[in-house]
Amino acid sequence: MIIHGFQKLTLLDYPGHTACTVFSGGCNFRCPFCHNAGLVLDPGQYDTVDEEDILSLLQKRRGILDGVCITGGEPLLNPDIEGFAAKVKGLGYRLKLDTNGSFPERLRHMVSEGLVDYVAMDIKNCLPKYPMTVGKSGFDTSAVEKSVEFLRDGRVDFEFRTTVVREFHTEDDMREIGKWLAGVPKYFLQAFSDSGELIGDGLHGYSPEEYKRLLSVVREYIPTSELRGV
Repeated sequence: MIIHGFQKLTLLDYPGHTACTVFSGGCNFRCPFCHNAGLVLDPGQYDTVDEEDILSLLQKRRGILDGVCITGGEPLLNPDIEGFAAKVKGLGYRLKLDTNGSFPERLRHMVSEGLVDYVAMDIKNCLPKYPMTVGKSGFDTSAVEKSVEFLRDGRVDFEFRTTVVREFHTEDDMREIGKWLAGVPKYFLQAFSDSGELIGDGLHGYSPEEYKRLLSVVREYIPTSELRGV
């Protein structure tokens, strides 16, 4: 697997577990608020990390780390992800996958092979506003909808999450997302912050009170929804 970054310890990326994070490069979306613009637009600018070095470190950290997070970019673009995931699982680690949900068959196959323990899927916006939000005119949301339905079947532990940006998400949008995902066990509204490496510019978050208001709208449909980063 081509790996463009490695964080040796995270207490945040894998809920309830100590983990490390592996970063893949490239993405089929161009969300203006993406905070990993370099990994999305030009992953070749980053040095690669040898897969065997990571596996060696994992071998040494058995009993210290619980899991491995694979993020991006969009990890399911990487043709070797299943082989790497199998090696991680072979060492006894739990594996969390971050995905935009646009490759439902690849997601389904990894889950069916027992290669994933937790999936965090980004919900970019309500369905009518997906093309604008992901930066792809005419984007067909059917693949994303299939991934949502697959995860809702409960074959793997999962969460949905939306990074909420003032210029892209209104109260009505959040209401429509709530209706779409009604009843899911875990949905998070994530506060937007400018990492300094965005694809777009001129973007802003909401105030803490405004985020709480948006949360109250979503909770009409998903009572267990929570805020992150507020």
